[in-house]
Amino acid sequence: MALTAMERVRAAEDAVEQLRTELGRAGVVLPSLRIDPLTCGGHVLFPLVDLGRCNMDMALRLVAVLAGTYSAEGAPPIGDTPSPSPAEPPAGRPAAEPS
Repeated sequence: MALTAMERVRAAEDAVEQLRTELGRAGVVLPSLRIDPLTCGGHVLFPLVDLGRCNMDMALRLVAVLAGTYSAEGAPPIGDTPSPSPAEPPAGRPAAEPS
């Protein structure tokens, strides 16, 4: 028996939620993760999952997760970036001249 359009959409929604949960456990958040609404029509066997957009930090975390080199336990909270050490000037600014 073939799945109805609604059953296909529900299956895709379940897949998106499972993916969101597992990515979250790994410390990766894809804010635009969703079902592609253009593929929910009756002619597509299953809707596509749109992984969406993410910032460079999340893209690099995802690379590290896939490479097996990332540990969410030691990661900073999502959206936080390490501050430069006091000895380093902020990016784009030269170090102050000693007086």
